[in-house]
Amino acid sequence: MITLKKYAAIDIGSNAMRLLITNIVEEVGKPTQFNKSSLVRVPIRLGQEAFTVGEISEENIDRMVDAMKAFKLLMKVHKVEKYKACATSAMREAINNDDILALIKKKADIKIEIIDGKKEASIIASSDLKQFIHSDKTFLYVDVGGGSTEFSIFSGGKIVASKSFKNGTVRLLNNMVNDIVWTEIEKWIKTMTAPYEEITMIGSGGNINKLFKLSEKHQEKPLSYLYINSQYQKLNSLTYEQRISELGLNPDRADVIIPATRIYLSAMKWSGARQIFVPKIGLSDGIVKAMYYGRI
Repeated sequence: MITLKKYAAIDIGSNAMRLLITNIVEEVGKPTQFNKSSLVRVPIRLGQEAFTVGEISEENIDRMVDAMKAFKLLMKVHKVEKYKACATSAMREAINNDDILALIKKKADIKIEIIDGKKEASIIASSDLKQFIHSDKTFLYVDVGGGSTEFSIFSGGKIVASKSFKNGTVRLLNNMVNDIVWTEIEKWIKTMTAPYEEITMIGSGGNINKLFKLSEKHQEKPLSYLYINSQYQKLNSLTYEQRISELGLNPDRADVIIPATRIYLSAMKWSGARQIFVPKIGLSDGIVKAMYYGRI
């Protein structure tokens, strides 16, 4: 006997908004399957305004409302029975966030929860991350977003430390991350990884997924420090237009991928990790699983 459920997750990030619709397949005596049915990504860069002027413009509010109306209709067509919408760094910092939440609730009938970095990290940990966390190894998990980066240390199969820093791709593009923040991250990573002999890194986020796709490797194979570093040099040698035309990057990915790669490279260097695994996980996946298991 198979039971099928449909859940959806809305992730309102600093660089883009996503709607993930997932088929959940339950069968007696077998593990529950989570199969992606649809993923829609809308490049509304909320962080560009939230981090620089402190609020989101009327134009982007209108775009958000339109996107949410579209998401609502898509969920209706797909017959989604349960959903959750979470907003991260950009919405956290926009001074007009309460007005935006109220407007979206009124116009699109979608309730959005603004979550902090700690909750964001714990939701992502609800995803398939556990499949990659072996109890006999120590892992540094790095999730790079537009407004912040979440770092977590896993040892013995459990999370032993976690911290969110205001260092993300959109902030870096706008020269909003000073040396003090970089020094804090370096100190935290070095201190937290010092007790362990060997560190393996796990990366998530749209940019590391793109780097992985460009490598054409099998999903279970890691990327090396040397590969990430060579890609960083290559990306820097190309113009913005060349990154779009030669590498096939989306216009809203072609600029943020460089600062993102810098963050992953720095984390590998400071932790001594020589390899980075890139599972197909993210906040959207975590929201679906957290809903299913009653964690949110």
